[in-house]
Amino acid sequence: MEDLKQLAQNLMELDDQMAACMKCGMCQAVCPVFAETMREADVTRGKIALLEKLAHEMVKDADQVNEKLNRCLLCGSCAANCPSGVKIMDIFMKARVIVTSYKGLSPAKKMIFKGLLTRPKLFNTLTEMSAKFQGPFAKIADQASGAASCAMLNPLLGERHFMPLAKKPFRKDYPELDTPRGKSGLKVAFYPGCVVDKMFPNVGHAAIKILEHHGVGIFLPKGQACCGIPTLASGDADTMVTLMKQNIKAFENGTYDYLVTPCATCTATLHETWPKMIDNEDPVFVEKVKDLAAKTMDINAFLVDIVGVKAPAESKKGGKVVTYHDPCHLSKSLGVTAQPRTLLKINENYEFKEMNEANRCCGCGGSFNLYHYDLSKSIGERKAGNVRDAGAQVAATGCPACMMQLGDMLSQTGGGVEVKHVLEIYADSL
Repeated sequence: MEDLKQLAQNLMELDDQMAACMKCGMCQAVCPVFAETMREADVTRGKIALLEKLAHEMVKDADQVNEKLNRCLLCGSCAANCPSGVKIMDIFMKARVIVTSYKGLSPAKKMIFKGLLTRPKLFNTLTEMSAKFQGPFAKIADQASGAASCAMLNPLLGERHFMPLAKKPFRKDYPELDTPRGKSGLKVAFYPGCVVDKMFPNVGHAAIKILEHHGVGIFLPKGQACCGIPTLASGDADTMVTLMKQNIKAFENGTYDYLVTPCATCTATLHETWPKMIDNEDPVFVEKVKDLAAKTMDINAFLVDIVGVKAPAESKKGGKVVTYHDPCHLSKSLGVTAQPRTLLKINENYEFKEMNEANRCCGCGGSFNLYHYDLSKSIGERKAGNVRDAGAQVAATGCPACMMQLGDMLSQTGGGVEVKHVLEIYADSL
């Protein structure tokens, strides 16, 4: 009975949030998925029409409702351009939670989320073992981006090119840190995130090098867990709260001014999403979450806005041409656009050139890439085309997930373009 009451309350709250939608259709002009399919059900207006009858539709066919809700990148393009200011991402997340609470998680997701992600030591051990055994199976498909392919995994992964697991994860070089404030007078907590730790440790190394160069103290605790966005995107709010508690425990004993991450998705999750998930939690925990969320910053923004890193008055001409892809969680959710470009313009070995549609979604969308790869690939190929049209030899971005997608798309469309995090290029200039 209590579960039914909670479900009814959640449905009413969802109705209240959707009331502001005027069905103007402005979302059609900016939705990457709608641009590919031209299906009303794939755009925000169509999904809200579905959600207005959510209770009835769930009883009728919960699986079909779930499938329609998941045909969304959660890129935030619609929310960023909504003239009515509808909190679309909040609506979609809440709707996914409602549907999942009604129909339950699949056995596979339950095993991954509750059995693996909530046990960081086990998660780390399994990925380390996988990294050791991937060698004979993963064949590098493009030397420039580092993307690999594996014919044996085609039944599972399709024709995608993927980034191999790192031979040595970031945490092996930096299991923990607690260094004092240097010349900057600042100290930060550092949250590398799962993908940097396990796939792009060089990004973590670059971050440490940069922070030490600028005299910023670093608190890097053991016991960090996933930020929880994969679980919430699948409607599993309970597991996300569990992961939040693990991370709060890891960071609560440090003294620092900001928490910085090199992952756009992790930054947006900690800063924006976490405070929305704590309505029914213990007041002490609520305050800890709010405090950590308020301190959370993208590391590019921290370096430019807080440390005061500046680009030269004139950008250097010559050198490798680098362009920049705006991750959706940085540009649309957090408004971080100028700061990464500032850092890219500092390295004299690179010439920065803007690409067309730099802030258009690359098509990754986390689990969207797994379940709707054809759509993800079509959107990503447009991004790869824009990179090439800019004459870029290097595609830079501020999100490890976008790096994975860019590597796949550029590798499959001819290869030859490096994929780097902004921090890697800036660190090389120091």
